[in-house]
Amino acid sequence: MVNKSGKIKTIFIIYWFLLLYIVAALVWWYIELSRQNTQMTEYKIHRLNTQDINYSQQLNSIIKDEDRKTAQYIGEGSIFFLLISAGAIFLFRAVNTQLKNSQQQQGFMMAITHELKTPIAITKLNLETLQKRKLDDVQQQRLINNTLQEANRMNALCNNLLLSSQMEAGGYKINLEKINIADLVQGCVRDFTIRFPNKNIVTRIENELFICGDVFLLQMAMNNLIDNAIKYAPKETSIFIKLFTNNNFNVVEITDEGPGISDIEKEKVFKKYYRLGGEATQRSKGTGLGLFLVHKIISAHKGKIMIEDNSPNGAKFILQLNQFV
Repeated sequence: MVNKSGKIKTIFIIYWFLLLYIVAALVWWYIELSRQNTQMTEYKIHRLNTQDINYSQQLNSIIKDEDRKTAQYIGEGSIFFLLISAGAIFLFRAVNTQLKNSQQQQGFMMAITHELKTPIAITKLNLETLQKRKLDDVQQQRLINNTLQEANRMNALCNNLLLSSQMEAGGYKINLEKINIADLVQGCVRDFTIRFPNKNIVTRIENELFICGDVFLLQMAMNNLIDNAIKYAPKETSIFIKLFTNNNFNVVEITDEGPGISDIEKEKVFKKYYRLGGEATQRSKGTGLGLFLVHKIISAHKGKIMIEDNSPNGAKFILQLNQFV
């Protein structure tokens, strides 16, 4: 990493040196052309016959010619300078963006490796324990449930990876149908209650609320939001999930009592691979795909997703989905 940073720094130093050299050469040529223009004007004036009746006219013509060439040099130099500046800015932004993407992808690969190795290691350990030791029914059931949770984590991770690639490539075809969003949300909550029996999830869900959407995509969006709330909120706090109607929208609110999200990062969290930079979140699991996919899915359903601050602390994710007509 240190060597790579050093190489990048060297490349930028060379880039700025070449850019300054080109600009300096442009200025030097302008000075030289202006000096030659002045010398040529002085030479022409020196050759004039002061006794000639057309002396004034010839002198004015020479001076106008000097001014015209000076304006030409300034105009051409300005155009070259603007072109060089535009090209330099474009190249700098393109390279900088590529470097940021490379860093994000490197961070993503590290995160995805960790996310895959952890459940694999836990699953292997649980299976070896079941194989080598004689456990009572309660202990066996606890290990089996724990193994299933880790398998579900890997499955959700694989789904996120596949769906992210498919949606970006335009390869996923949305299957729209009439959905009871209340049943979908309750089903997602039920799954998380089984997976996290010690987590208090408080719900207030209105019944029989329908939308037109893709069941698989909306389940993934809800699962990612609930998982995100559980992941970043302290263990002793509750998760609040509400579903209600507002005008022509079915609104889902998922609220946690975690560290919250700053105003600067509320837009960034929906970018691919982006993860919050706070100390608390750096210790949390994740790949930076969850909220990116949620935004993609809700946008594909012509809905809206917003983030608000929870009082006294935490974050509130709000989904607005069009009612089925």
